[in-house]
Amino acid sequence: MTTQLIIIFALVAFGLWLFLYLVPVGLWVTAVFSGVRVNLMELLFMRFRKVPPHLIVNSLILATKAGIPGITTQMLETHYLANGNLTNVIKAMIVADKANLQMSFQQATAIDLAGRNVLDALQISVSPYMIIVPSITGVSADGIQLIAEARVTVRTNIQQLVGGAGEETIKARVGQGIISSMGEAPSYKTVLEQPEVISRRVLRDGLDSGTAYEILSIDISDINIGQNIGAKLQIDQAAADLEIAHAKAEERRAMAVAHEQEMMAEIQKARAAVIDAEASIPAALSDAYRKGQLIRG
Repeated sequence: MTTQLIIIFALVAFGLWLFLYLVPVGLWVTAVFSGVRVNLMELLFMRFRKVPPHLIVNSLILATKAGIPGITTQMLETHYLANGNLTNVIKAMIVADKANLQMSFQQATAIDLAGRNVLDALQISVSPYMIIVPSITGVSADGIQLIAEARVTVRTNIQQLVGGAGEETIKARVGQGIISSMGEAPSYKTVLEQPEVISRRVLRDGLDSGTAYEILSIDISDINIGQNIGAKLQIDQAAADLEIAHAKAEERRAMAVAHEQEMMAEIQKARAAVIDAEASIPAALSDAYRKGQLIRG
């Protein structure tokens, strides 16, 4: 009889454990006292769908306590099954709500599923982030090379976060704008005296269009003078012109030498003709004597 009682007790204990595992009554009680309405059978079905009930219920409790309405267990389950990060999404929505930023649950889940860290993005939106642009080399209108370093303060653009260009695009666009501004400056002194002019001009160009960031400010942190590119180019041009002049002079000299050689050849031909003529004179005189055509004086 004792053995039968032990077996019955063991079966009852196992059945109770199995029931409590499949139906998390304690979690359901916690949800009820937290003001979250969750069906007990719904928690049971989560087990069969391989969704952790604790994660869903705790996320729902967190959203409810933070005053974020409209979130249901089905929405949370769907995002979990899509391999989303529920914890980051709920925390990001709480940050957005406290910072008075407009972001729906659908936007948060879309950003999360797009591979971006939605919580980090919201934190950057609340606390602006500084992008350090590598050294940029440009040349002013007077030919002086300038090397500038810039700092770009940005915050996340929630509406462009999905599909928007990233940090490298911001760096490239800012660098291009600074180079263009340096090239338009009439003198390097103007750039050194008023670097904020470059910042304002670049900021007006709307460089954050189509990116995941909104540019708040562009600051030129340092400007150094490089080489005198204008003078170097003039020196190179003068050397090239000198080489061209030498080549043309050599061409003219060669043509003169060739012309002189042609004249010498003509003179040699003329001399040869004269010698031939002089050589024929005695024969002509002798022939004239024989024929009596030459009268002696």
